[in-house]
Amino acid sequence: MEAFLASTAAVAIAEIGDKTQLLSLFLVVRYGKRLPIVMGILLATVLNHALSAYLGAWIAQWIPQAWLPWILAISFIAIAGWLLIPDKDDSDDSRFLGLGAFAATTVMFFLAEIGDKTQIATVVLAARFTETLWVVIGTTVGMLIANIPVIMAGRWLMERLPLTTARIGASLLFVALAVATVVATVMNSGA
Repeated sequence: MEAFLASTAAVAIAEIGDKTQLLSLFLVVRYGKRLPIVMGILLATVLNHALSAYLGAWIAQWIPQAWLPWILAISFIAIAGWLLIPDKDDSDDSRFLGLGAFAATTVMFFLAEIGDKTQIATVVLAARFTETLWVVIGTTVGMLIANIPVIMAGRWLMERLPLTTARIGASLLFVALAVATVVATVMNSGA
C-alpha cells in the first residue's frame, strides 16, 4: 500500500502545471468530448507507466543493493529540482488530431510522457518499491487525479491553481522521499 500511496501522491502533485495538463486542456477545448479524453489518458498512462515501472524494477536488479538507496535518493532530489522548472505548452496542431478524441489523446499523451518528469519518477519509484504493479496503479491514479479536474473544469480551474505553490509542494514531496530512503537505509544498516 505504501508503493501505491507514494506513487499516487507523487504523480498527482507533480502533474499540476505539467505539459500533460496543458494538453488535457487543449484536447477538451478542441474536441469537447470528456469521456474519450479521460479514457485516452488512462490507456496512454497505463502503457507508458507500465513500461517505465518495469524498466525501473529491471534496473534495480542490476544495481548493487548497497548503492540502490543512494542512487534513488539522488534521483528523487534531481526530480525535486526538475519540478521547480515550469513546463510550457507544446501541444500545437499535430497530425494525430485527425484521429479523433480517444486515439489522438492516447497517442499524444503517450508521446508527451516520454522523458517527462512523471515517467522518470515512475522509473525511480519502481526501483524504490518492490510492488511494481502498485507503482503503475498509483502513478496512473495520480495522473487521472491531476488531469480529470482540468478536463471537467477546463480553463476556469487552470486560472485559479497556484502553480508555483504546486511545483514547490511536489518538489518537497520528492525531497521527503529522498530523506525517507536515506533514513531507512541508515536505520537498516545499523540494525
